[in-house]
Amino acid sequence: MTNIKKDNTEEKILSAAQNVFVRKGMDGARMQEIADEAGINKALLHYYFRSKRQLFNATFESIFCKIIPNVMRMVESDQPIEEKLEAFIENYIDVLMKNPFLPTFVLKEINQDPEFLAELIKSSGLQPKKVVEMFQIEMEKGTIRNMDPRDLLINILSLNIFPIASKPLLSLLFFDDDQKSYMEFIERRKVTVKEFVLNSILIK
Repeated sequence: MTNIKKDNTEEKILSAAQNVFVRKGMDGARMQEIADEAGINKALLHYYFRSKRQLFNATFESIFCKIIPNVMRMVESDQPIEEKLEAFIENYIDVLMKNPFLPTFVLKEINQDPEFLAELIKSSGLQPKKVVEMFQIEMEKGTIRNMDPRDLLINILSLNIFPIASKPLLSLLFFDDDQKSYMEFIERRKVTVKEFVLNSILIK
């Protein structure tokens, strides 16, 4: 019973932390605010997570642990490559829209501690070599044009990440800080990115 209660409290904390990080980002979030969101006192929060950084890392890892297994199942499935890419792009944009702090966190860690970030992502189950192999197999079958699979993967990630990471700037430049218009634009990008990627690689 104690373990169940502990697991429930930890899940409650991670859910609350995710909500606060979405609103305030890593730098703007406060442990007291997270404790209030979770409905617990700050001392109990520190019992589970000693620092904001530790909590942020745990939140990041919990999100990736929910995403990556689905990605790997898709990679290893028998679906046509276009269906795999369409599903990945749509799901990835959905995840970024729900967790807009992720791109900023990733960009910071790339410069500050890339080894930590690489291990964190790999520990969630991602197998980059299998993703590369999937593209290589499709090239050998003549389904997609020949290219460096890493280029293709980086192109897809960049097309999805940049509009989310640069939201404050894009909102001001193109949408007069109208968040509804910005979100509608991001939603439409699911189709735009899918069409752009597939039209550039499929051999018809």
